[in-house]
Amino acid sequence: MPFRILLVEDDDGDALLVEELLRDTDLRHSLTRRRTVAEARLALVAERFDCVLLDLHLPDVSGLSTVTAVQETATDPAIIVLTGLAEARAGVDALAAGAQDYLVKGKVEPELLQRAVRYAVQRTRAERASAALQVSRLRAAENARLERGLLPEPILSSPSVTVTSRYFPGRAQALLGGDFLDVVQTEDGVVHAIIGDVSGHGADAAALGVCLRIAWRTLTLGGHRGHELLHLLERIHIAERTGSDLFTTCTMIALDPAAATMTLHLVGHHEPVLLTADGAQVLPAAHGIALGIVPGLGQWPATTVSLPRSGALIAYTDGLIEGYRADATGAPTEDPVEARLGVDGLLRILEKTRDPDPGAHLNAVLDAVRTMNAERHTDDLAVLRLDWEALSGGRDPAS
Repeated sequence: MPFRILLVEDDDGDALLVEELLRDTDLRHSLTRRRTVAEARLALVAERFDCVLLDLHLPDVSGLSTVTAVQETATDPAIIVLTGLAEARAGVDALAAGAQDYLVKGKVEPELLQRAVRYAVQRTRAERASAALQVSRLRAAENARLERGLLPEPILSSPSVTVTSRYFPGRAQALLGGDFLDVVQTEDGVVHAIIGDVSGHGADAAALGVCLRIAWRTLTLGGHRGHELLHLLERIHIAERTGSDLFTTCTMIALDPAAATMTLHLVGHHEPVLLTADGAQVLPAAHGIALGIVPGLGQWPATTVSLPRSGALIAYTDGLIEGYRADATGAPTEDPVEARLGVDGLLRILEKTRDPDPGAHLNAVLDAVRTMNAERHTDDLAVLRLDWEALSGGRDPAS
C-alpha cells in the first residue's frame, strides 16, 4: 500500500525538489501539496495521511508552532520537519516538540528521504500501538476495580440458599455501567439481596452504583430495613449523583428461610421471575417510584409472599428484556412494533432452557438472549438468581 504523504511547503522550488527526490526513491507513494498550515489542516481533516513533510517557515505560521498546529489537527501522521542549512537547532527542537525526524534542505538524497519516511511512519505506528495498549491496560484495571465494587462476593452462611449472578457491559470494551447487585445474610438468618440500575452509562453511573451498593450492604448489616433503608439510599443517591437527571431503579429482596417467605420492594423496577417445578412465572408485587425521581415522596410498598419448599428467583436489570427478539425462523427481527424481547419472551426462553445447574441455566438463557439481540441493543445487563431448597415451612409448589 503506498505511503500517503502531505507536503506543506510554500516555496515552489523546494517543493519541486522534494517531488523529484521522492520520484527517485523506491517508495510507493501518493503526494499532496499544500502551501500554508491552514490549507494543511483542512487536508488533514478531509483525508488520512501517513506522513507530513513540513516546512517550518510558512506564510501563516512559523517555527515550532507549525508542528503544534499539525499535531492538534491529526495525531496519526508522522511529522518530518524540513529545515534550512543554518537551522540545525530548529530541527532538534522540532523533535522535542513531537516531530519524528528532520531533514536539512539541500543535503537530502533520495535514499535518505526514503529511509526517513519509512522509519518515521513505523515509529509513529509503534507509538500509537503502545499508547493503545496502555489505554487498554488502564481500562481493564479500572473495570476490575469497578467490578469489585458493583459485583461483590455475597456474604452468605445458609446452606439452603445459593446465589448465582451474571453481568455483561452494553458495549465491547466498555466500562461497566450503573448496574449493581449484592447479597448478604444477617444474623437472624434472613437473606437480603438487591439488584439495581443507575440511569446512564460510563464512569459516573458506575461510581454511583458502587456507592449505592456499598451503602446498601452497610445499612443492611447495620439493621436498617424496608422503607427506612430506601429513604436513606435515596438521600445518598441525591448527595452523590453528578446530575439531577440521574435516577436509580432497584429490586430489594428479603428471603426468610425459617418462615419460608420473601418480601419484595420494587423501586421503579420490574417484577422478578419465580422458578418452580411447575415452570417460570412473573412474581406479582406492588410497585414503588425510582430513587431520585421525586425526592422525598417515599412511595415504596412492600409485598410479602410465601415460598415453595424449593425454587429460585431471578431478578434482572432491563438490559435483559429490552434487547431484540428473533422471528419465527430464529433470525433477528426488525419489526418496529414487536421487536423487543419483553417479559413474555424471557419467560419462553426460561421454559426452553431448563437446567438443574443454576450457573449453566443462566449461561444458556443469556446466550439465547444475546444471540437473538445480535448486539443491536447496547444496554448493560445484570442478572441475580437466588435458589433455595428444603425450606421447612415452604408451601407446596402447586398451591
